Amino acid sequence: HDACYLPRKNHITGDIDIHEMAYIEDELWFINTRFSCLCTLDSIHSFIPRWLPPFVTAYDISDRTHLNGLGIREGQPRYITALGATNSKEGWRKNKANGGILMDISNNEFIAKGLSMPHSPRWHDQHLWLLESGQGSLAQVDGATGQLQTVTQLPGFTRGLDFYGSLAFVGLSQVRETAVFSGIPLTERLQERICGVWVIDLRSGQTVAYLKFEAAVQEIFA
Repeated sequence: HDACYLPRKNHITGDIDIHEMAYIEDELWFINTRFSCLCTLDSIHSFIPRWLPPFVTAYDISDRTHLNGLGIREGQPRYITALGATNSKEGWRKNKANGGILMDISNNEFIAKGLSMPHSPRWHDQHLWLLESGQGSLAQVDGATGQLQTVTQLPGFTRGLDFYGSLAFVGLSQVRETAVFSGIPLTERLQERICGVWVIDLRSGQTVAYLKFEAAVQEIFA
């Protein structure tokens, strides 16, 4: 064997609907979606809130904004995505098709609004990227204007993004036929959607390779 991975520690958080996670040095940071905050762990509490969106006024389990994406820059948590800048229980659902946001948490400023179910903010090669999942797209963000430049549209719900040089690896999901995913541009554009991993050349927007799941796997998050 090349390696053997064994659990070293278990941590019970309860049902808080964790989305993206990232290590900052030796500390695990994660998106706590039900409580609408960015958190870390300790040995006593279920979670330790470290950042709350300025438009959210309380910690509760009502999923007020559907916080989901966490972007790291220069070794610090810097960017988040959410499905709406809302402050009521599941308030983001009313305008999920184009109510999404991208924020810089270092100054609590909105970078972009009016996005379609954004996920996976990433800083790579001195540029900010994200997946506009409701469009099934990969986009580059102009940090000064908040404008999105679409690199490519793909045949699935884009969620999960990583890079190697000039290549982007994008996760695609079929998405369930539920109220959550109805009425978004992707489901109106494509009757059939694919689950897999697509490799995109950032210089041309062309697909250079893909891995397609034909059975069993229907969704990818990261």
